[in-house]
Amino acid sequence: MRAGDERGSGVACGMGDCISPLGVHLAAMREPSLDLDGWCLDDAEQRRASAPDTVVIPSKKLRSGLGRGALAQLLFMITVEDGEEPECERLWVVVRRRFPGGYLGVLDSEPTCIEKNHELWSGSEIPFEPRHVIDVGPPTPASLTLAARTPRRPWAPD
Repeated sequence: MRAGDERGSGVACGMGDCISPLGVHLAAMREPSLDLDGWCLDDAEQRRASAPDTVVIPSKKLRSGLGRGALAQLLFMITVEDGEEPECERLWVVVRRRFPGGYLGVLDSEPTCIEKNHELWSGSEIPFEPRHVIDVGPPTPASLTLAARTPRRPWAPD
């Protein structure tokens, strides 16, 4: 089985192509953007390269091999108010499915730097790549249950 071929996940994968149950080409999915979404993900690999003595991240192999229900901690850059620098928060995401080059997960933490909203909150679907992962955890019964649920807010593909 190819890395992106998640049997039973509702994702159809073929020659370098993954399609979600809604017909979305996952390999071409856009990344979150501060301008469009009010948040984005920071690159853990770049942070590690700029501060190798203080920033520790799991191996590329570990970050690239997460399965359904695994936990991934990501660095979220979140716009707090217009004109201010974004706040950085470490939040946990549960992997729902894999696709070539990345994952779709569901947020399992609540941001503390912003008020509750409908854009980014626990249950929101999050696209991410191995380069965004700063920590990992094994699947748990609770995370496997969360991974199987329909996300509270599906990711907008375009």
